[in-house]
Amino acid sequence: MKKTTVNPFDYAGKICMALKKGVLLTSASGKKVNTMTIGWGTIGIQWNRPIFIAYVRESRYTRRLLQDNPEFTVNIPVGNVDSEILAYCGKKSGRDTDKITDLGLTTVSSDKISVPGLLELPLTLECKVVYQQAQDISMLPEDISDRFYPVENEEGFQDYHIAFYGEIVNAYFAEKE
Repeated sequence: MKKTTVNPFDYAGKICMALKKGVLLTSASGKKVNTMTIGWGTIGIQWNRPIFIAYVRESRYTRRLLQDNPEFTVNIPVGNVDSEILAYCGKKSGRDTDKITDLGLTTVSSDKISVPGLLELPLTLECKVVYQQAQDISMLPEDISDRFYPVENEEGFQDYHIAFYGEIVNAYFAEKE
């Protein structure tokens, strides 16, 4: 396996365009590694650090893993990537199945964090959470709240997002040799 270190900002446009179709966010705690499709994220500079902000719903299994181990990788599809990978990882929960094994994905050891990347989505950002913020529903316009956070049960639980600010500590392309 060959890994080529890259500057993530050289690929910021590609990362943002990929988010429209979905990228994978991989997290890990103990021996459990999970990946999920995300379509909301931001790359930029905060506190003079390169940051990727990932938005994860409170109910997601990934949120629990991030609470246990505040590190993640962002795995961006480049080239011919099987669209079924993103579809499957967006429909299934890591609570119920091992998506990486189910799909036969290849993990790639990270250089600076404990969470692996995925060979099949070769552009990888290694991130350490430096801040997290739950959404303040009172600050959302009604049209956004109504569209993205409908009441899902009789108790009124609306399953908002937590923004995880991950400092990008490494970025690379992985490929088979």
